[in-house]
Amino acid sequence: MSRYKAHEYTMDDGIPFDWSKAMKFPRADELFDLSHTIAGEIFEGCEYPFEAIPKIKELAVKLSATLPPDEYTEISEGVFVAKDAKISDKATVLPPTIIGHDAEVRPGAYIRGAAIIGNGAVIGNSTEIKNAVVFDGAQLPHYNYVGDSIVGYRAHLGAGAVISNFKLDHTSVSVKIGNERIETGLRKFGALIGDRAEVGCNSVLNPGTVLGREVIVYPLSSVRGVIPESSIIKGDGSITKKT
Repeated sequence: MSRYKAHEYTMDDGIPFDWSKAMKFPRADELFDLSHTIAGEIFEGCEYPFEAIPKIKELAVKLSATLPPDEYTEISEGVFVAKDAKISDKATVLPPTIIGHDAEVRPGAYIRGAAIIGNGAVIGNSTEIKNAVVFDGAQLPHYNYVGDSIVGYRAHLGAGAVISNFKLDHTSVSVKIGNERIETGLRKFGALIGDRAEVGCNSVLNPGTVLGREVIVYPLSSVRGVIPESSIIKGDGSITKKT
C-alpha cells in the first residue's frame, strides 16, 4: 500500500508486510478473548473498543453487586477481592475495584479505583492502576503506569513500561492508523493492549496506542497508533512481521 513507507513497513527478508488489517480499527473480539474477563459486556454497543473506557467505573460498581459472597470479600467499602487472591497489606486499593481469583497485588502497588483486575493477574511493586480493565493472567509487575486503558489476556509490561493517557496540549486523544486519524473525543485514553502482547522495559505507549494480539515492543520504544497483531515494533519505530 503506497501510503506506507516501504523502509518502515517490510519484513526482514524484504517481502512487503500485509497492512490491510492496519487500515481499519480492530474490533474488541479481534484484540481480546472476552472469555478471560468478567467485564466483557463493557464493549456492547461500542463501535470502537476505546468507547468502553468511560464505562469502566460504572461497570465495576454494577459487577460488584453480582459477585458471589462465598468467593469474594469486601475488604473495604467498594473493594471486592476474591478469597484466594493475595493482596499485600502494603498495597493501596481504592474503590470501586474488583480483584479476581488467584490475582496478586504486591507491596507498593497503587490501585486508584475504577479497576477490574482479572483472575491470575499480577499488579506489582510501584505499579499504579487507574480506570482500567486488566484481563486474566496479565502481568504489570514492576514500576508500570496503566491509566484509562484495557490490558488483554496474558499481556505483559516489562519493568518501567508506562502508558501515557493524557496529551501535553490537553486536547482529546486521536488514534493514528497509517496516515489517518480517528478522533476519540476522550481527553484521557491510554492504550488497548491485545492478548499476549509483550511490552519491553522502559517503553512508553503514547495516548491512543492500540497493540494487536501478540505484538512485541522492543525495550526503550516510544509507540503510538495501531500496531497490527503478530508484529514487532523496534526501538527505531520500524515494524516487522513476526516469523
